[in-house]
Amino acid sequence: MRVVADEEDMLPSTPGKVKIERAGAMSRQLHRCFASTGTMFLWALFLVAMTATYLSFHSFVDTSSRYFAASWGGLHWERQIRASASPRRPPGSAEGAGLSVLVTGAAGFVGTHCSLALRKRGDGVVGIDNFNKYYDPSLKKARRALLASHGVFVVEGDINDGRLLTKLFDVVPFTHVLHLAAQAGVRYAMENPASYVHSNIAGLVSLLEACKDADPQPAVVWASSSSVYGLNDAVPFSEAHRTDRPASLYAATKKAGEEITHTYNHIYGLSVTGLRFFTVYGPWGRPDMAYFSFTRNILQGKPITVYRGKDHVDLARDFTYIDDIVRGCLASLDTAGRSTGTGGRKRGPAPYRIFNLGNTAPVTVPTLVSILERYLRVKAKKNVVEMPGNGDVPFTHANISLAREQLEYKPTTSLEMGLKKFVRWYLSYYGYNRGTHTFNNL
Repeated sequence: MRVVADEEDMLPSTPGKVKIERAGAMSRQLHRCFASTGTMFLWALFLVAMTATYLSFHSFVDTSSRYFAASWGGLHWERQIRASASPRRPPGSAEGAGLSVLVTGAAGFVGTHCSLALRKRGDGVVGIDNFNKYYDPSLKKARRALLASHGVFVVEGDINDGRLLTKLFDVVPFTHVLHLAAQAGVRYAMENPASYVHSNIAGLVSLLEACKDADPQPAVVWASSSSVYGLNDAVPFSEAHRTDRPASLYAATKKAGEEITHTYNHIYGLSVTGLRFFTVYGPWGRPDMAYFSFTRNILQGKPITVYRGKDHVDLARDFTYIDDIVRGCLASLDTAGRSTGTGGRKRGPAPYRIFNLGNTAPVTVPTLVSILERYLRVKAKKNVVEMPGNGDVPFTHANISLAREQLEYKPTTSLEMGLKKFVRWYLSYYGYNRGTHTFNNL
């Protein structure tokens, strides 16, 4: 009974009254809802506006910071670029009016020597280098100082910086690009593979994009590598041999570069020459190369590691002296032929070439060590071990008949003479001839 009474108390005394009260309540709720929604909408608009303002301001500050922090740009910088890029050959010279060359990796080993040779014969040269820390940047800065003393200006920047490349081509109508910037080294690829993709593939594409959009388009000469021959066992290595079996990531990125440059030649009419270097050595060289590190360790009394191939076969390399490589690079620039595109559009076929640049005289690594021992007058402490599976190949040997025919390329420096010149430079640069050592007859 109590339950029924409670249920009755809950019913309204006047039938129909609940509908009116409920309708009024619903109206008030709807009014409050719409009022709340309108307020929320206004708040949302306010928040969106504030967010957009913040993002715009942040973008402005970020862009401004990048602009003011940039190590390039400005009228003085542009004057330096133009002065460095201006050819200085005498009017009416047999070589012509002179080239205007953008050299990437200009503070590197090959880049420094090529830039000096171009400037020496009267060509205009502008360098670009990012001065990374793959090896001691002080050596690169010393090379830059050497270039500056000969009137070559080197921009500190990355070839992946499209804005910088566009600016350089806006300031100077370069006739040629000598592209030598790259992440080098076979073994380092196992430690830092991303650096090879960043420099050797992405960087190459960025540079080619700038070249194909430039007006006029420059002719491009670039450094591939003998490493592209990979697991090929037909010797001497010929440009006609297959290169689809790379033995290292470094080799794979260089092979990719050859395919990429072919694409830009085919689509955009860029004149492209690829140069497959074979183990370049000499003064101002790279500290990560075997001959350089052997020299350092021998002088410091530290052991050196000498690798052997399978069945105790000595490794052999087609060591090529830097001056011979430079002559091949300059001959490639001189015979490159014109690009045929305008505004990124191809007007006709353009030259596409690949050459081996080697010494065509392989020498075993133990022979290299014995030559260094003789010139340094110190016996090396050798650890002879089997070559690890790190991408190195046991043997390289260049067939240079194509370069000899089309570039008149003819290497003239033996490993014996080349190492003598290197040791003389090394002892002088690192100060060994200032102490009690006697190397005066080198």
